Amino acid sequence: MAPVRTVRVLGLDPGLRHTGWGVIDVTGNRLTHVADGTIHTDDKQDLAVRLTVLHDGIMEVIQSWQPEEAAVEETLANKNPSSTLKLGMARGIALLSASKAGLPVEQYLPMLVKKSVVGTGHADKEQVQHMVKMLLPGFQRSTADAADALAVAICHAHFAQTRRKVDAAMLGIRG
Repeated sequence: MAPVRTVRVLGLDPGLRHTGWGVIDVTGNRLTHVADGTIHTDDKQDLAVRLTVLHDGIMEVIQSWQPEEAAVEETLANKNPSSTLKLGMARGIALLSASKAGLPVEQYLPMLVKKSVVGTGHADKEQVQHMVKMLLPGFQRSTADAADALAVAICHAHFAQTRRKVDAAMLGIRG
């Protein structure tokens, strides 16, 4: 039997004011907390400067923690079109940064992230944070944004593992 490979995953919860990030190691079914944090921008600065701060912060995280894959939470439209547009720009920076760093990037809807972590797609932030702490011993709940980013990474770990098994089965590889 081949040894189980560890994959390092970066989860990103994009926001223009606060972008959460979380890094986990995935070894088979085992998830290990590596690091997490939040990139903050100053809402008094010009939009272009804030987007640059997000890009530079994400690139610094990637350089520091060397993930092999990335996952970004998708943006849903909300009542304020201006807020939705700005959130979309932050998400675009997250996707661009990870992709430019050479990482394969997947995107997950918030309901799918919640369902993967909590078991229901309508969980509240506190439930997500609680389950992230349960699934990742060592996580000390630094910020809600970081917990959400770790939840995105956990969601990706579950789906990517299944995708790898299907790909191996399609190629006739035994694991």
